[in-house]
Parts: sequence; C-alpha cells; structure tokens
Amino acid sequence: MMLKVRTLNPQCLCKMDSGKRICQTEHHLLKRGLGKGILGPKKELWDLFQMVEKWSYEAQDITASVRDLPTVKTHIGRARAWLRLALMQKKLADYFRLLIERRDDLLTEFYESGALMLADEAIVIMGLLVGLNVIDCNLCVKEEDLDSQMGVIDFSLYLRNAGGDTSPDDSPEQSDMTTVLDQKNYIEELNRHLNATVTNLQAKMETLTTTNALMKEDLAIAKNSILHLQEDNDRLRKDKGLPTQQQQEQLDKEAKKASRISVIGCEEEMQDLKRQLEEESAHRKQVEKELELQIQMKAESEMAAKLLEKDIHEKQDTIISLRQQLDDIKVINLEMYRKLQECEQEIFEKGLMVERLQEKTSKISSMLINLKNYSDPNYTSNTKNSSSHSGQK
Repeated sequence: MMLKVRTLNPQCLCKMDSGKRICQTEHHLLKRGLGKGILGPKKELWDLFQMVEKWSYEAQDITASVRDLPTVKTHIGRARAWLRLALMQKKLADYFRLLIERRDDLLTEFYESGALMLADEAIVIMGLLVGLNVIDCNLCVKEEDLDSQMGVIDFSLYLRNAGGDTSPDDSPEQSDMTTVLDQKNYIEELNRHLNATVTNLQAKMETLTTTNALMKEDLAIAKNSILHLQEDNDRLRKDKGLPTQQQQEQLDKEAKKASRISVIGCEEEMQDLKRQLEEESAHRKQVEKELELQIQMKAESEMAAKLLEKDIHEKQDTIISLRQQLDDIKVINLEMYRKLQECEQEIFEKGLMVERLQEKTSKISSMLINLKNYSDPNYTSNTKNSSSHSGQK
C-alpha cells in the first residue's frame, strides 16, 4: 500500500526554532517501512547509516563520533545522534541523496516493498532537505537521552495541501516581491546575529589580553622571588662559611682534633646544614615548577588569542559578503519597481487609446445609422408625401 504524503512547506521548516524536531521528523520518515532480515534480526537505521561512510569521507567523522559516545547505548539512539550531527554538518541532504542513488542495490535489503524510501516521494523529500542547509544548528548530543522514546510531533502546523496556500488574486510580481522581502529580512537578521557574535568575541579577546598581562606580572614576580632566593642562598653560604681546599684541610685537622672532644655536636650541625640544604633545593624545584606552569599558561593564552583573531576575520568576511548580497537585492528591487511603473504607464496609454477607439466607434455607428435611414425606401416615400402635403397647403 503506497503512502500519500502531503507537501511540506520549506518556509515553515526554515522558521522552526529547534533542530530536534527536524531530526525527529527525518527519523520517523526513514524508519517507516523498515523491514526484517530474511534470516537475521530486524534491520536498524544505524546499520544503514554506517553504510554511508563508504561513499562519503565527511560521514566517517560523524560515524566515529557516534560510536565513541558514552551516553548512547542502543541502535536507535546512535541513529538519532547521527542525524543530529549530519544536520549540524549541513550534509543531511547529501547523505540522503547517496542513499536514494543506491535505492535498488542497498535500500531494498533494508525496506519493504511499500516503504516511503522506495517510493517516488523520496526524491521530493531530498529536495526539501536541501533547504535545511541555510539553518545553523547547534544541538546537544552528549547530555541528551537519545535512547528513550521521543515525544509525538504535531505536523498540522507545518503541512499544507498542494496549491492550498496560493490565492488566485496573487500576481507573479507580488509573489516575487514577497520572496525578495523575505530574503532581505532573513539576511538582516543573520547580519545582526553575526554582529552580536563579533562583539562577544571582541569582549573575550579583551578578557584574554587582561589575563595575559596579569600572567606576565605574575611571571615577573616569580623571577624576582627566584633572584631573591638565590641571593639568600649565597648569603647563607657566606654565613655558613663554606671552606676552600686549604681551609678544608685545616678544618679536617682541627676536626680530627675536635672530633675526639665534640663528635656529637659536629654531627648535629651537619644534620642541620643538610636539612636546610634539602629545604632550599625543594623550594627551588617548586618555584621552577610554578614557572613552567606560568609559561605553559602564557603559550595557551597566546594560541587562544590567535584563534580568536582568525575567527573574527572569518566573521568579517562573512559580513562583507552578506552586505554585498543585500546591495544586489536592493538593485533587483529597484529594477522590479521601475518595471512596475513602466507597466502602469503602458496600461494608462492603452486605456486612452481604447477611449479614442470607442469615440470613433460611436461616430461610425451614428454615420451608419444615418446612411441606413437614407437608403430605406419607406423613409424616402414618407419624406415625399410630407413635402407634397406641405406644398398643397
């Protein structure tokens, strides 16, 4: 039994606030008519989506990402995640086209004979999916429970009958003007969104610049503290009076002499010196580690600043291209307005010509009536009688 599908209005789809409904709609369409294997278990959409990566390099990335998702456990959850990633990648129409092109070889193994994917309406759906490429979707995949049952979508707001929305009073010029105005409003809204994004990026860049300055100050303070510690270490060495070789020999001799007297006192002093040296070395290592961390944080902040600058340049290029498109639309609008004025002028001139022709027609009709009266014999006899009667009188 073939399924009757009503035409889906692409303008309504472009105005949908959530990409989740789009993915859920596509999931229902692809799932309809999915059959069972002859000798194996039921066919799943996830098995069909994994076949797409054989023909498209971009599909390999999203398929690998879905496989690595820790929160998704079932086949249906992976299929929903794959649809969301494909929609964010703006490649959903291309992947759908790859499946339709291999309808006879691949889809017949997954779908029953009366399935929507094997019908002619699948090409119409592929054309409608191309319109979704103008939408920038940012959907959450990791934090959503994609394995559970989704809610039911009310399609009555987004469906219309073929030719039901067009009125006979609408002229082609009015429909073209409405389309141009809708495109203009969409470009202006996108331009405002891009301006807000650029402002946020500039604020983030200023924050990173301030953080970088603070990190530089902390680095200078850390360097000063290291210098102070080195000076303290030198002063302690001088205070402790580390001996030279000669002094060491003399000290050895004196130590041998004094060792007989104060062995215990010398051992305690040596232990104190060793303890102080270990503490100083540990403190120095800690300061060096902090310095390395500061250097790594500085490198990361510089890399983030470069990425932000690159993103800002790309946004500016996009804004310039959108402004050029807006100028082109304005030129087209003015040209259409000029053509409308020319049509009105032609209609006015033709009306004047029609009035003149009507006047000429009325004159010619009156002349024909007079000629007919003159050519009528009754009319001539009546005129003669009237003249003879008047003569007798």
